[in-house]
Amino acid sequence: MTTAAGLGMEILNEQAARLGLDLSADQLAQFAEYHRLLEDGNKRANLTAITGSEAVQVRHFFDSLTAVKAVTDWRDGLRVVDLGAGAGFPGVPLKIAVPSIRLTLVESVAKKTTFLDTLVAGLGLHDVDVVTMRAEELGRTEGYRGQFDVALARGVGAMPVLVEYALPLCKGHGTLVAWKGKDGPAEAQAADNALVELGGKVTGVHSMKDLSPPLPPDRWLVAVEKVRRTPGKYPRRIGVPAKQPL
Repeated sequence: MTTAAGLGMEILNEQAARLGLDLSADQLAQFAEYHRLLEDGNKRANLTAITGSEAVQVRHFFDSLTAVKAVTDWRDGLRVVDLGAGAGFPGVPLKIAVPSIRLTLVESVAKKTTFLDTLVAGLGLHDVDVVTMRAEELGRTEGYRGQFDVALARGVGAMPVLVEYALPLCKGHGTLVAWKGKDGPAEAQAADNALVELGGKVTGVHSMKDLSPPLPPDRWLVAVEKVRRTPGKYPRRIGVPAKQPL
């Protein structure tokens, strides 16, 4: 019988249980293979500086799964977009843990989307779309604008910028989940102008302190709900949201 320990994923298995996630042997095997593919892909593209098994389990896999603290309804067919997906965090760990979601991984660097294509195939994932595009372009593209229930952003930018990237992509009452460090609460307040302009409101600023250790004690998740239609002029052209935040 395959065990979490046998797969080297015992830390992830234990920590996921703290989130109410019961990972099967097959899911743990997928996470183990994810780690292997990450190490291999890192040789060809600058994916992550975190490569050790324990660090990857905590700082990439477990950290990604904490999204369930901000969004409680992970129903079948939920449409999820991961902005600036990079090496697949947080979207792919969530897809492994909740296989019924429909995931779109958005990344502007072609070397990284090449890795993501390899990752998706190697893990045998279904209903996953990999898109090489900037978030500003995606938000103006038919078939993506206004189509997602959940938008994920981890290590992408400041809250006013993330709001402009994400809310055009969200359906009405869709949710942006942003991973933040110690300045998470202050960043949520700093997004007030952008939220008013773009039709959102902060619905939760979630401390991860109860998950420390192994997570850092100053980890936060900021949740933003789309409560009004986002004006058609947003997102602005490439580069403008980051250079001139609302």
